[in-house]
Amino acid sequence: MFRRLRRRLKTETESAEKYTLTFFKMTLLAILTGLVGGVIGSLFHMSVNAATQFREDHRIVILLLPLAGVFIVWLYHLLGMEDDGGTNLIISSVRTKKHVPLRMAPLIFISTVVTHLVGGSAGREGAALQLGGSIGNEIGELFKIKKEDIGLAVMCGMSAVFASLFGTPLTACFFALEVISVGVLYYAALVPCLTSALVAYGVSLLMKAEPTRFDVKQYVPDTDLLTLIKIAVLAAACAVISILFCVTMKSVRRWLETLIEGKYLRAAVGGLLILVLSVIFSSGDYNGAGTDVIERAIYEGEAHPCAFLLKIVFTAITIGAGFKGGEIVPTMFIGATLGCTVSPLIGLDPHFGAAVGIAAMFCAVVNCPTAAIFLSIEIFGSEGLLLFAAACCISYMLSGSYGLYSSQKIVYSKLHTRYINRRTK
Repeated sequence: MFRRLRRRLKTETESAEKYTLTFFKMTLLAILTGLVGGVIGSLFHMSVNAATQFREDHRIVILLLPLAGVFIVWLYHLLGMEDDGGTNLIISSVRTKKHVPLRMAPLIFISTVVTHLVGGSAGREGAALQLGGSIGNEIGELFKIKKEDIGLAVMCGMSAVFASLFGTPLTACFFALEVISVGVLYYAALVPCLTSALVAYGVSLLMKAEPTRFDVKQYVPDTDLLTLIKIAVLAAACAVISILFCVTMKSVRRWLETLIEGKYLRAAVGGLLILVLSVIFSSGDYNGAGTDVIERAIYEGEAHPCAFLLKIVFTAITIGAGFKGGEIVPTMFIGATLGCTVSPLIGLDPHFGAAVGIAAMFCAVVNCPTAAIFLSIEIFGSEGLLLFAAACCISYMLSGSYGLYSSQKIVYSKLHTRYINRRTK
């Protein structure tokens, strides 16, 4: 009996030591990843802002769009990353344990800044995920963690740079946990991802990187049945447009690759198309990320009725032609302008509709309802939380099996308690 008790005590002690050592090792890795990711993410944030400001002050720079596209393709060719896979490589690496090359970080940093400088329609978070994923992978290998745990390091990096870019540590943490496999949360990465996100967020504040915040308290309606019905209608509209956005992004890329075989020529033609569209729609609203349009939709309650459709076209051509950047800020643009346009038609305040549209569209295209709800809290505040949550849940369910990232898997059905394990369309 005493022998069994000693063996049991020894087993439990060894188990406790193992958990404690793993906890401290992963926490240290997360802190280091957060520090590095916070600094690089903040520098990236400032660089994109500087490039955007330069373009707005010198509109003539958009004439360089075709040349910039060719430069980006050449840069990737120079470093042997022609078929890098982008954000899809980062997502799939968590499941497959594939190595994420460190050279992806400077490549996506430079090419995204160039894209924003010349007026390509793109966001920042795609670059954030690639920057963070490559940094996390490198630090994980530096710590000599097991191959099966390298995905945790990649997710830490994703969380860190995302948090430093947007100033949303909770969203960054749960986005990394949710985006890999829809219906599954990687709880093993919860503490490391939250730690790296909080550290990176703290670093971004020290470096004066402005977090994304909007004050919508005065526009939040009462939470009653009629308002919930209106929110449901708006969320359904966001789900429909999210499907259109995802299909357009992937279709335009395929069409361009089919019609124009050479990558250099494809980038030049894509840049020329964006240049022509920029001249036609000379406001500049659809170049770059379009954060000023998002602010107008929220604070002034105004948006061009076709703004969300035009942004889809601009972004699909930009990314499909080979320019670099992300799709989340364009998604926010689309959600804000769609919400601002649809809300008056259903009796909802357009300012609040724009805010709801951002959260609902984000949720629908990335299939991350928990992260989307946290996003609404972190950038809009907790007022109207139930309405934001309802919109996110409805848009998530109605967006079906579509998503921005082709390497993302829908592991469990959105409609039934059923294991399906399919890639998003």
